[in-house]
Amino acid sequence: MMNDLNFTHSIEEWPHFCIPLAHGIQLAARAWLPTNASSCPVPAILEYIPYRKRDGTATRDEQMHPYWAAFGYACIRVDMRGCGESTGLMLDEYLQQELDDAVEVIKWLADQPWCSGKVGMMGKSWGGFNSLQVAAMAPPELAAIVTVCSTDDRYADDIHYRGGSLLLENFSWAATMSCYMSKAPDPLLLPDTWRTLWLQRLEAMPFLAKQWLEHSYKDDYWKHGSINEDYSAIKAAVYCIGGWGDAYSEAIPRMMQGLSCPKKAMIGPWAHKYPNDASPKPEIDFLGEAKRFWDYWLKDIDNGIMAEPSIVAYIQDSVPPQAAYDERPGIWVEGHQWPIQSGSLNFWLSDSGELVEHATDGQVSVDSPLTTGAASGEFCVIWCGPDFPTDQRQDDANSVCFDTKPMVQAVSILGGAVFNTHVTSDQACGQMILRLCDVAPDGSSTRITYGMLNLAMRAGLDDPQLVIAGQSMEIAIKLDDTGYEIPQGHRLRLSISTAYFPLLWPAPQKANLNLDLSATHLSIPWHDRSGQLTRDLGHGYVCPVKAMTDTRPETHTRSTQINAVNGLHTTIIDDDFGEFTFVEHGLTVGEVCHEEHGILPHDPHSATSLCQWHSHQSRVDWEIDVYTRLKVTCDATHFYLDATLEAFENGQKVHLKTWQEHILRGFS
Repeated sequence: MMNDLNFTHSIEEWPHFCIPLAHGIQLAARAWLPTNASSCPVPAILEYIPYRKRDGTATRDEQMHPYWAAFGYACIRVDMRGCGESTGLMLDEYLQQELDDAVEVIKWLADQPWCSGKVGMMGKSWGGFNSLQVAAMAPPELAAIVTVCSTDDRYADDIHYRGGSLLLENFSWAATMSCYMSKAPDPLLLPDTWRTLWLQRLEAMPFLAKQWLEHSYKDDYWKHGSINEDYSAIKAAVYCIGGWGDAYSEAIPRMMQGLSCPKKAMIGPWAHKYPNDASPKPEIDFLGEAKRFWDYWLKDIDNGIMAEPSIVAYIQDSVPPQAAYDERPGIWVEGHQWPIQSGSLNFWLSDSGELVEHATDGQVSVDSPLTTGAASGEFCVIWCGPDFPTDQRQDDANSVCFDTKPMVQAVSILGGAVFNTHVTSDQACGQMILRLCDVAPDGSSTRITYGMLNLAMRAGLDDPQLVIAGQSMEIAIKLDDTGYEIPQGHRLRLSISTAYFPLLWPAPQKANLNLDLSATHLSIPWHDRSGQLTRDLGHGYVCPVKAMTDTRPETHTRSTQINAVNGLHTTIIDDDFGEFTFVEHGLTVGEVCHEEHGILPHDPHSATSLCQWHSHQSRVDWEIDVYTRLKVTCDATHFYLDATLEAFENGQKVHLKTWQEHILRGFS
């Protein structure tokens, strides 16, 4: 197989086996390894996630792991406890039990006769998170990790909060995970125990939305698993990879500044995807790049990878705003530290709506309609449907904007802009959202980057302080790092708003913010486009996958409806992941998600979020359907959560669970 790439080993696959842990727990695994590994041991590479090796990530696993196995690695894909065919229960993200299990797995792998004793760990998103977290536990067998689209700070940069403000993604992700966790093990693999395990999971299902909502600032719950609490704990080598189109790109610059272990980073234009199967393009040879890293750290091959500049980053060309991009043209640059910059652009804000090059006096008020943010797109572009931010003109119209004059020459931004001001709120709360936009001569406005702050978190995400109406507050907001070139003739726009729905849940009261322009300053790092990458990053390659038959195509839609009577804005998202059958073992699976997020322009207590999922699994004479639903509303003091979980076996309801909770808003 795959003999066109000069692979060095023939390989075999173990479709299903179990790794024994303490207390009788069995973790289901799938492996690819050289056929001669028992006589010539090789390093192991572990991917450890909850997304079901049998069906959920089966295709993606086949696209990657056989590649490394064919170059002399044992690649092990493990389902966490309570997922797929693994026993036990999963009760939350990144619990200590999850990390302890991983350390056990790593020790087990290193002790196998087909393993050389050295282990690497890798993964995207959840697998990238726990690779970092396990590395911070410093198991002696773990020599290196490749972490893709992940974060070092579970509160600052996961899908729950951003800038101390509550993300609606908190609720859609809770509904998503309830659906995934409710799926049945495959009876073909566990003929005697699948149903017992399934019913146990359904009965013990945690109410994740409640758990996450109860921690409205960076307390010990979020500090657990946030490796930026002690970067020095990580001794293994780390390769951080992500994209400007991903929600987690902000963590990579922080890690490159904070980690003291051997480290590398690559940031492309990509969304929440592996860069060998990327969106938007250009793709790169991620599998080959990771192999170079594994070869150096797991096989002691001095291939020069660690002598190269430690950071590679992409500067995107200006493009018209779109809901989806096939490609983002641009250039690659490299450097030895972050930020890779040549200097800073410094601006002050004038009361005439300009970004100027000298300090000014005056004040400006910001009081946006709560519908501002309709063009925000998804917080995390995962499915790569119409999810990117669209033309920002309507959101700009609902914001207070400051523009430069047309650029006399192109300017490349590379890094994170910082905004400082003194602000007062007329309420005991408030949010400030900043967007940097590229305004073309035709008036179209493309979001370059953004940042936000819940004013209660002005002293730090772990140090919430009440907002006192009328009292001046000194604040700083760092916008997300990015790479972007503003062309000659275009204008740079700073847009300031007090709302950003449906990306952020609104503050408890609709606040008017007043900025002191004499204390307001914007600094933007720029790059002179020197140090362009000379080595070839290759082309995206995916290994061939096993046959599947499609019975329903995948489709994704997103729209906003406006009620002409009351101005209610409702964002409607439909993600149909299609339905298909694995030819090899006959399992048919399908998933559908529907979301509705609505708000009135001037009533923060009108906000609603509805997320519904349906998952389907079937074979001849066996059919499982699971339906999850979560609706969230609020008033000034509480959130109200109404959720259901229904499970059907061959058309008969076998489980129904409901939750009705009211939760104090805390600082949200």
